[in-house]
Amino acid sequence: MPSTAYRYDDLSALYVNCTLKRSPEASNTEGLIERSREVMTGQGVSTSLVRAVDHDIATGVWPDMTEHGWESDAWPGLYEQVMAADILVLCGPIWLGDNSSVMKRVIERLYGCSGILNSAGQYAYYGRVGGCLITGNEDGVKHCSMNVLYSLQHLGFVIPPQADAGWIGEAGPGPSYMDPGSGGPENDFTNRNTSFMAWNLMHLAALVKRSGGIPAHGNQRSEWDAGCRPDFANPEHR
Repeated sequence: MPSTAYRYDDLSALYVNCTLKRSPEASNTEGLIERSREVMTGQGVSTSLVRAVDHDIATGVWPDMTEHGWESDAWPGLYEQVMAADILVLCGPIWLGDNSSVMKRVIERLYGCSGILNSAGQYAYYGRVGGCLITGNEDGVKHCSMNVLYSLQHLGFVIPPQADAGWIGEAGPGPSYMDPGSGGPENDFTNRNTSFMAWNLMHLAALVKRSGGIPAHGNQRSEWDAGCRPDFANPEHR
């Protein structure tokens, strides 16, 4: 049942699974995603899940790569889903100690849309909250999380405290998160961090949304380009 002290049923969250496995192959990352989704849906948040590799996302850093030589590009439709969500959680596996190639492509395409402005003249992602989930059986959870969370905040997302969680099994070719006997779903450290992350994402998203987003003062690209620069000497726009 949703908490009586806090209300989140006006929020929406989009999880993007950056596994290398196409549906319907089982994804260990998706197993951890479902733990996080359960926390949010239990509080009334509307959640959705996209497995990025199932979509024909073109390589590049423009909003629509069909305008730059590609025959097809699923990204414009996925971008609409990103913009419709209050919370974006990027999720994926560790490969060679780093994020998957799919994760990197998703971040590149998010970056390609970061120059779009909202109605207040701010960058498009302002007013949205970001987090990440990482799985694997080799070291790299914190490294991958640093890359994802830095990227999201650089693009305009707000990052709450403890906005990442992950699970790694025994180093080497050991069991993955969802494998029988892995201990992943029962791991208290992972479960605690996954729960804290979900709650902090909801807390911050509610604060930002109900206050009308990030205040549009001193951060408006449209005003800067027009010459309005309040922190610099500017005799034409005092």
